[in-house]
Amino acid sequence: MDRNERLHREAESLWRALSPEPPPNGLRGARLLDAALHLKTAEAYDRLHSPHLRPSQITRPR
Repeated sequence: MDRNERLHREAESLWRALSPEPPPNGLRGARLLDAALHLKTAEAYDRLHSPHLRPSQITRPR
């Protein structure tokens, strides 16, 4: 799998995590990632998931 395919798969995963709708037709890779990032604000999406960290151990920007 090359870099472009990995980028596309990551963008599809992000889209699915942020929206119940399927990704738009014709968008792949960086364009799909850009569209996905405009679905919600950064505060509404938490990508950090770890069974080893408690919420009190995570420091976020203010």
